[in-house]
Amino acid sequence: MPLIQDSYDSLPYLDPLPTPLSLSQASALIAAALPPSHTTTPHPLLPPSAPFIPSPLIAAELSRIASNQPIPVGEGIDTSRYEALEPPTNHPSPEQRQQTPEQHLEAWRDTLRRAYTSSTHLNTRLQNLALLETFGKNAWLVGNAQLESVLRGLEKELVEMKEQVEGVERERAGVQEGVRGEMEGLQANWKQGVGRLLEVEVAAEGTRREILTARRGGAV
Repeated sequence: MPLIQDSYDSLPYLDPLPTPLSLSQASALIAAALPPSHTTTPHPLLPPSAPFIPSPLIAAELSRIASNQPIPVGEGIDTSRYEALEPPTNHPSPEQRQQTPEQHLEAWRDTLRRAYTSSTHLNTRLQNLALLETFGKNAWLVGNAQLESVLRGLEKELVEMKEQVEGVERERAGVQEGVRGEMEGLQANWKQGVGRLLEVEVAAEGTRREILTARRGGAV
């Protein structure tokens, strides 16, 4: 269902251009007819927007951002596994001296597990960089060629649409120019008719006043 039901016909090739005063007066009338909230209130024919119901996780994150709270430790992406690792020191601290051999061995195992994770991540990055170096240029060129093909298609459609618009404009201009004489004659006849009607109304009003004056004077 369209929002605007009315259509307004115009004769741009016959009607004179409006003056700045006429434009300002028309703008004032339009502004007076519109409600003050027309720029902020949606059109009544628009369907209501769907309510936003975030999931509990998103709601908690939005609440955290609104309160300017930092990301809690242990949440989000743990980037420490990709950082450079330091093996257990050969000069243990007093707390480390109190560890049992099993705890010390577990510390080495934890460091080794994180080293494996970091090594896997770096190997994957190296593989991706190698693939990018081998095939990235061709993929980029193919992507550019596809985008150029899409662009050429859009430019062709744009040219065709412009030609259609120009054809419609030429046809409309020809039709309006073809009836210019008839329209000017009708407009002149309308003005003459309105003028004669005003003359008749003025004459009728004068006659009515003469009759009223004569009646008041007792002549009739």
